[in-house]
Amino acid sequence: MSEYKPKRPRRFIAGAVCPKCSEMDKTVMYSNDDGEEVRECISCGFSQTTTEQAQEDQQAQELVTRVTPDGKPILDDGEQPLKILGLSPSAVNTKADPDADKK
Repeated sequence: MSEYKPKRPRRFIAGAVCPKCSEMDKTVMYSNDDGEEVRECISCGFSQTTTEQAQEDQQAQELVTRVTPDGKPILDDGEQPLKILGLSPSAVNTKADPDADKK
């Protein structure tokens, strides 16, 4: 006779989104017979072990952003004044000073 090993119950992961069908709150986690953690979508049947996820993460390339530039760095010119079209400088100054009418 083989030794009985009770399986850990499947548990839903709150807020988890399936990477295949994008359904939220349809993902369960459980341990398979080898003792590996498995995530499975009950909506579309997508299944992935933690080992498979780690392999995909290693193969994924980092997205090029301003934080991680590729090639020539982007230089910032610093602060520059904002020019609002349609307003004259005198109209801006009188509205900024409410006591300007009393002078």
